[in-house]
Amino acid sequence: MSDAAPTLSTATVIDAVVRLGLPPSGVPAGVRSVARGSIAIGPAAPVTHLGSVDVFLEVIADAAPGSVLVVDNGGRGDEACVGDLITLEAKLAGLAGIVIWGLHRDTAQLIDIGLPVFSLGSFPRGPIRTPPAAPPMRSATVAGTTVRPGDHVVADDDGVVFVPAESWERVSETALAILQTEQAQATRMTGGRSLREQVGFADYLAIRAEQPGYSLRDHLRARGGAVET
Repeated sequence: MSDAAPTLSTATVIDAVVRLGLPPSGVPAGVRSVARGSIAIGPAAPVTHLGSVDVFLEVIADAAPGSVLVVDNGGRGDEACVGDLITLEAKLAGLAGIVIWGLHRDTAQLIDIGLPVFSLGSFPRGPIRTPPAAPPMRSATVAGTTVRPGDHVVADDDGVVFVPAESWERVSETALAILQTEQAQATRMTGGRSLREQVGFADYLAIRAEQPGYSLRDHLRARGGAVET
């Protein structure tokens, strides 16, 4: 559902995953945007970093425009693996962003380049290990989640969510429905109608008094609400 993708957020996507009862997608705690307000959504172009940029260049060359480069550097904190030149290369190739399970450098330049970049933080020194001469490993493990080519990436100021390729259509459609419901609720709230009134909170409390196992989640699902999924 590509038309919906630009409006989605990590929050609505993960809510959709939960609502559909799908296995939890990777939500790597600590990965944050280099520049506040960045959003990257697209199919993953994953790669495992081995200590040299040649693997990045190879994957970028093969990636479709709109892809998100996902770099597995093992979450290590003793080197940065992406800087300004690789970010510029990704931007020139039409990629939608970069997610790094590791550190970046050249922060000021990355902000000027404007391509959304997400990482565990910054570090001035690049790799000093000697990399093996090998083709790129076209997968990435991020906080225990394996990301494969074509899996979908959603990244924003709240973090990063990965969705398996085969689930993306259902997840994106459900996320859009949640987003539309929440936007309508927010609009009514700015007009003076409280959230308690919209979700029938008094009715919920009355039912719960009669049925102690009745949860707010049950109540909202019955009414089509999206605040609690």
